[in-house]
Amino acid sequence: MTDLPLRGKTAFVSGSGQNIGRAIALHLARAGSNVVVNGSSDESAAETTAAMVKDAGAEALVAMGDMGNPDDISRIAEAALAQFGTVDILVNNAARRPHKPFLEMTTQDWHGVMDVALSAVFHTSQAFLPGMVDKSWGRIINLAGMKAIKGYFEGAPISAAKHGVWGLTKALSTEFACKGITANVISPGQIRKETATEDDPARAARIPTGFMGQPDDIAAMAAFLASPAAKFVTGQMIAVNGGETT
Repeated sequence: MTDLPLRGKTAFVSGSGQNIGRAIALHLARAGSNVVVNGSSDESAAETTAAMVKDAGAEALVAMGDMGNPDDISRIAEAALAQFGTVDILVNNAARRPHKPFLEMTTQDWHGVMDVALSAVFHTSQAFLPGMVDKSWGRIINLAGMKAIKGYFEGAPISAAKHGVWGLTKALSTEFACKGITANVISPGQIRKETATEDDPARAARIPTGFMGQPDDIAAMAAFLASPAAKFVTGQMIAVNGGETT
């Protein structure tokens, strides 16, 4: 039988109805992990991901909800823990990326991004870390886009939130390393959507490899960070971007 390094584990992947989130869910399932699939509005897409997880031989639970709403996160966490007991692998992938000049931005615009991209990481970590601590094993994997870390033109809240995620991840990695829990950030580069059949030539030309990444490229890194093989990797931001930043 193929080795399943994550057999007996459960993962929660926010924003896993499509693209990078779906690919991460499937990679973790193929490694043996059960998966809690999340989406904010497209339940059909989340159900499709869950069916793919089951086809990979793992259990799946669809938990719909807005990751910017603490009440939704509490409800999702309760459902996940009721079914699986613990969530061992937390992947914070959900995000909002509105583009607007800074001086035209409203308070609602600001908080709409911060709630999903930063506060959700706080709330999900508080929800699932106790179970990880009890088992002396856990993985927290947060997503932060390349441009968000560099500084996002007409995307101030995105940059601010993702810098905050990086700081929070480093703090968690320091506090919980002694508990067998790692916390890392993946910073994707320019990734082709799963429905695209070819690269955007203009975007691909800016990447040293000459081609855009695919969701599976990010998912493969997430699966590694979730695995026992990555037990000595924590507090790191790992860029998966074809060499676009060095």
